[in-house]
Amino acid sequence: MEWRISDAPVPYAAAVAEMEARAEAIASGAAPECVWLLEHPALYTAGTSARETDLVAPDRFPVHRTGRGGQYTYHGPGQRVAYVMLDLNRRRRDLRAYVAALEAWIIATLEAFNVRGERREDRVGVWVRRPEKGAGVEDKIAAIGIRVRRWVSFHGISLNVEPDLSHFSGIVPCGISGHGVTSLVDLGHLVTLPEADMALRAAFEAVFGETVLVEDRAAGPGVPGGSGDVP
Repeated sequence: MEWRISDAPVPYAAAVAEMEARAEAIASGAAPECVWLLEHPALYTAGTSARETDLVAPDRFPVHRTGRGGQYTYHGPGQRVAYVMLDLNRRRRDLRAYVAALEAWIIATLEAFNVRGERREDRVGVWVRRPEKGAGVEDKIAAIGIRVRRWVSFHGISLNVEPDLSHFSGIVPCGISGHGVTSLVDLGHLVTLPEADMALRAAFEAVFGETVLVEDRAAGPGVPGGSGDVP
């Protein structure tokens, strides 16, 4: 399983095209599984359940319609996006179990920074209790949105390391208005993206298996790895 990290921001449309190509290559047996870590320029994405009323500021950032599950979310600098392309045919054809594994991965990552993340049965993602803000207040620190084609997953998770949290105000994040959004830095943990990447990889391997770091070449017309050929 390949582990790839892009240092430069990746345009959203280019990332989706690469993910779809890689997922197809995995399904056909032409490429190994891959986890791709990156940042996007500031933008909003609308999942398959997005409600137009949840787009509060439609002219603030570009809005991308996407085939992942879920509603509106924000991506931007300081947020680590991890696109996870796994062959669930070889693992387990169970979407609930897959989402639970992604949540467990995020929770274990947060533990490396002494942050307690929690899952909620009625809300996808990972949440942090904020008692200093009031009784019962919780903030989301990580979002999950997936798509599966031929039982190969793509899209994935986003972990708020140090994004501009005010950018979330242009949407109702994931359609949930009763809770807020936070980040590692907002919680007082001065974590860099490389530090978050190391924690993400260690926690991922504990849940999903060993990875191999691959060089991130300039994105081309093909799959993650750069050129038009399947690596």
